[in-house]
Amino acid sequence: MKLIAIDLDGTLLADDGTISMENVRSIREVQDKGHIVSIATGRSLHDTKEIIRRAKLDCPIIVGNGARSFHHGIDLHQLYLETDVVKELMSFLQDLEVYFEMYTNDGILLEKNMETILRKELSNVGKDILVSLDQMIAIQRGQHGLQIVDDYETVCSSYEGVYKVFVLSLLSKKRDQLKNWIDSRKDISITSSGREKLEIAHHRASKGYALELLAKHFNIPMKNTVAIGDNFNDLSMFKVAGISISMGNAEDEVKQETTYTTKNYDQHGVAHALRTYVLDDVMAKK
Repeated sequence: MKLIAIDLDGTLLADDGTISMENVRSIREVQDKGHIVSIATGRSLHDTKEIIRRAKLDCPIIVGNGARSFHHGIDLHQLYLETDVVKELMSFLQDLEVYFEMYTNDGILLEKNMETILRKELSNVGKDILVSLDQMIAIQRGQHGLQIVDDYETVCSSYEGVYKVFVLSLLSKKRDQLKNWIDSRKDISITSSGREKLEIAHHRASKGYALELLAKHFNIPMKNTVAIGDNFNDLSMFKVAGISISMGNAEDEVKQETTYTTKNYDQHGVAHALRTYVLDDVMAKK
């Protein structure tokens, strides 16, 4: 039996935010052979559950870049940010004036003025980014479980139940300031799923950490695990998995850290990877 962990954005999902029928079929083929397929994403629990439901798949899921894992209605593990850390982090982000979202037990919270911050940043970058910014905003707005709130302090005044803070900024100077501030701490971790994106969570949270916990839960040796992804937040699971597979569209730095590279996400690269490296039993041949 193998355990396969698959990222969503840039990996399993099509541009419209759905899982293609070709990818769905390949996942079911793998499951029919007795293997376990898991989703491992930076997305929220609410969002991921809805994506899986719409694809009519039954999979354990890792969300928030390893902050939580969930299967059959049960949380397998939870790593929440400490309340005082959340309060301090929110204050820092507000002073820095960057767009950020709060991932909580109740869903994703988005303060209504956040998009205005991104629009203001446009004045300091090339205008050719306007179209991509609109696409970024559309993707964030399209998340299942998103709640638009007047202000974070009102809805999140207790600072409890927060497992990830997502930051989006067009300005490298602001991103560097945030990374430098977090690098000086030991109580939070930071990763990225794209050049303009930073994702903050509990200091132990990572996809690799969650994959190890999931493998232990199902009593599967790590040598029998497979990880498929495309970005920097996938590196931690690539390091611990028996086989690591990057997408054809992955960052070059990511590809260098993987065992194999499959086709692009929009060429059903996951289906190709599963049929080539799992169903053909590459592990048994190694």
